[in-house]
Amino acid sequence: MENITERDSLYRHLEEVSTLELLENINREDQKVALAVQAVIPKIEPLAEVIAQKMQAGGRLFYLGAGTSGRLGVLDAAECPPTFGVPPEWVVAIIAGGDAAIRQSQEFAEDSHTQAWVDLQTWKADEQDVVIGIAASGTTPYVVHGLRMCRQQRITTGCITCNPGAPIVAEADYPIVVVVGPEFITGSSRMKAGTAQKLILNMISTTVMIRLGRIEDNKMVDMQLSNNKLIERGTRIIADQLHIDHKLARKLLLQYGSVREALKNQKT
Repeated sequence: MENITERDSLYRHLEEVSTLELLENINREDQKVALAVQAVIPKIEPLAEVIAQKMQAGGRLFYLGAGTSGRLGVLDAAECPPTFGVPPEWVVAIIAGGDAAIRQSQEFAEDSHTQAWVDLQTWKADEQDVVIGIAASGTTPYVVHGLRMCRQQRITTGCITCNPGAPIVAEADYPIVVVVGPEFITGSSRMKAGTAQKLILNMISTTVMIRLGRIEDNKMVDMQLSNNKLIERGTRIIADQLHIDHKLARKLLLQYGSVREALKNQKT
């Protein structure tokens, strides 16, 4: 297996380069990421479809990762409840080393061959669920062996990696291999690989939530009203939809507690 994420950077002697040139070259590399993601949309589609089907039947989506990849899973999962108004147990991120690893590296946690399955079992993961392993290298033992155990238990698996032929690919029913090339800093997969993973996670969770009916038209009608900005956004949606003034729209939003409920009760 060629480990593309460890291939030598296209740029040399970075310590001698001006700030402007550094920024321009990083941006030049970043522009390659969206095209790499575009190329794997046909692989993303069936994974998003099966997740939506499983979740419509009561299943859950799990992200399984370590280090940067694990943190990206945590970020995407954490955004689902406030954005789409879903319970936090609908999309669950599990990271090697536990919550402490979100802020600080947990030495050797990613090297465990058994802990991922232990962690999944605390959530009682089963055949109704889908587990996506996230690993830029595709070799992280915590993730690879976690997916292997899932498949043995007939749990649907997917993966997001940046290395063709990586071990994780063989453990995924729906593998996504997005080849972004060598990193600007050799081996620093928090850069292009991390950007690609975040783009794909956004695509998957957003598409699935739309398929689950959590968006109407292009509006977040189930978003949590957790701050003044979101209350103001909800007020504007209601005012526009019902053709009423801002003051009445805000009153309805606060009365019913969500954009969806306010619109439903006023349209009936």
